[in-house]
Amino acid sequence: MTPVNPFLNKLQPYPFEKLKQLFADVKPNPEFKAISLGIGEPKHPTPALIKQALTAHLDGLASYPSTMGSEALRASISQWLARRYAIPALDPATQILPVNGSREALFALAQTVITPAAAPNGLPLVICPNPFYQIYEGAAYLAGAEPYFANADPARNFSPDYKSIPADVWSRVQLLYICSPGNPTGAVLTLEDWKELFELSDRYGFVIAADECYSEIYFKAEAPLGSLQAARALGRDSYPRLITLSSLSKRSNVPGMRSGFVAGDAEIIKKFLLYRTYHGSAMSPTIQSASVVAWDDEVHVQENRDKYIKKFAQVTPVLQEVLDVGLPDAGFYLWAKVDKLVSISDTEYAKRLYQEYNVTVLPGSYLARDAHGINPGQNRIRMALVAEVEECMEAATRIAAFTKKLASA
Repeated sequence: MTPVNPFLNKLQPYPFEKLKQLFADVKPNPEFKAISLGIGEPKHPTPALIKQALTAHLDGLASYPSTMGSEALRASISQWLARRYAIPALDPATQILPVNGSREALFALAQTVITPAAAPNGLPLVICPNPFYQIYEGAAYLAGAEPYFANADPARNFSPDYKSIPADVWSRVQLLYICSPGNPTGAVLTLEDWKELFELSDRYGFVIAADECYSEIYFKAEAPLGSLQAARALGRDSYPRLITLSSLSKRSNVPGMRSGFVAGDAEIIKKFLLYRTYHGSAMSPTIQSASVVAWDDEVHVQENRDKYIKKFAQVTPVLQEVLDVGLPDAGFYLWAKVDKLVSISDTEYAKRLYQEYNVTVLPGSYLARDAHGINPGQNRIRMALVAEVEECMEAATRIAAFTKKLASA
């Protein structure tokens, strides 16, 4: 028998694999061109200045990269954080670390901060929002911990009710993942939300991993509050047990660059750097040079945001006629209930929409787990409005026609 890590057996298929299985026996209507709102992959063009920076620094391919990243990149990230969140600049030498996209860092961070033998009364716990980005769950299992799901509450702007979690659960928690703006809900945490989480972290000693990769796509005049910004406002100037993660993928339409950063607690950053030195996750010098250009420029970010504002303003009212959906705080997803006009499951809705109108959406139950008696994604769908406005409007028109057809049947 081939030896294998037994924790791998705890991993569930990724949502897109489940979607592939759902559609396995379906032939989409050939009268319609395929439109996918299923995957959150930015489709707006990559800015020219970033492409130019990449080609201008191809000599970097001839050098081994440093795990710590260049001084120029760490300084650029520090300056961006200071501008964006109106906080004092973080120390580029001790509080910032470039990573190959937030996804790999979200996973690897769990391997750094979780101590399986240290939890009383069982395995350590990792608190995950529910619904959630599935990397959180996989990171927990493969670090020798168990995920504990905190259900999103629509009545609380999809924030979990952390007060309802028992003390004996909190005593086993070593890591808490939070996504703000949220995937898939688009909800942004308030200062009071952060105050509650920081107080719990102080009481029980767990690390907070703040996933903020959607922070630059928003629809109000005021930008979303960030975790570092909240910490400073609450007097937590050294960011104890807080690690913020962000990325250029959505902000700058460069998901293929795999460029992001972690920032915050210097002691955790120091240990994370040690882990990553062995893990072999250094960023290419060519990517680092282009990343400096991206973090230093806000013009392309505003242009990108303006596209999303225009798109959501046009698409959301069309869908509101047939689905229970509203404009999110931020991000590029619509998180909609499908049972406004029809009584149908999210999986059946997605399957029939694909079959009859050739539009792909992701069933909400695939993004959540059954926890505490419910699956908070049930009867919801996630729509990623990542394509240009014309394609998204065509998809919305088809979804409206499909739902009205179901309702009249």
